[in-house]
Amino acid sequence: MSTDMGMPPILSPDEAEKAVLLAAPRGYCAGVDRAVVTVEQALDLYGAPVYVRKQIVHNKHVVADLEARGAIFVEELVEVPEGATVVFSAHGVSPEVHRQAEERTLKTIDATCPLVTKVHHEAKRFAADDYDILLIGHAGHEEVEGTAGEAPEHIQLVESPADVAGIVVRDPSRVAWLSQTTLSVDETLETVAAIRERFPELLDPPSDDICYATQNRQLAVKEIAHGCDLLIVVGSGNSSNSVRLVEVALEAGAKASYRVDDASEIDEAWLDGVRTVSVTSGASVPESLVQGVLAYLAERGYPDAKAVHSAEESLIFSLPKELRRDMKAAARAL
Repeated sequence: MSTDMGMPPILSPDEAEKAVLLAAPRGYCAGVDRAVVTVEQALDLYGAPVYVRKQIVHNKHVVADLEARGAIFVEELVEVPEGATVVFSAHGVSPEVHRQAEERTLKTIDATCPLVTKVHHEAKRFAADDYDILLIGHAGHEEVEGTAGEAPEHIQLVESPADVAGIVVRDPSRVAWLSQTTLSVDETLETVAAIRERFPELLDPPSDDICYATQNRQLAVKEIAHGCDLLIVVGSGNSSNSVRLVEVALEAGAKASYRVDDASEIDEAWLDGVRTVSVTSGASVPESLVQGVLAYLAERGYPDAKAVHSAEESLIFSLPKELRRDMKAAARAL
């Protein structure tokens, strides 16, 4: 469309320039990558089946892919035949689970994320110093159950600032807090502030327990959410960090935000009148699922995504020591 006076054309909303912003970093963090590779290498080394207690990471596509290779996911160790090989998930387990594995003479490979293991160590240290420990997290989450199991007589769960009034401690001067690693940074700080108001001598953990990947992904979402019409988070519904990214996006100014497991869950109506779409993914999401969403958008007239870099990640965790030992022994035997 043109005008006689040489003025620029007036575009309808459907004709207006569209854009796709892609968060960086996104997707797999070092702990998730380590856990998934652990199961893959265990299958290669020991052969199928390899049992995995709980979902190795909270993503249904990752679990389905590993099942196809011969992994068997179980809820509890009683489902694992005695003497079999079992991998503990990235979310960690309690000492009681380790005891049960020993009782059943299971060969265990512990794929707990090292950042979660750090929180376990902090729980044991605070308990040894006889502190009451307030664990900020979500009831029923595997990571919370594992951490709480390190010192159950010392730990009580705090899910939100609303729980703070009901906290009962033995000595208000000897109270410490810990956190589930995948929470919203802002929400955690709000809960800590409420706790500190009641217990001014509250002891902080030696370092921030919200993991670097969770923080980086939330910061990246804040950068691409402001003013966008729609922000799509790729991730499973039981992934705490993926669910939080939707909340962070809306708080940061996205007009709408939805979580999908993959492109097939996108409702085309979400794109009505939408010019700017931002895309990210949770810390346990393969990049192929993100590319599927971008392909879906491209088919509907959206251009190639522009990556918005907010942090660089170079951290790599070594595989569990039990697996490394057996891999070395197998290599020597060749």
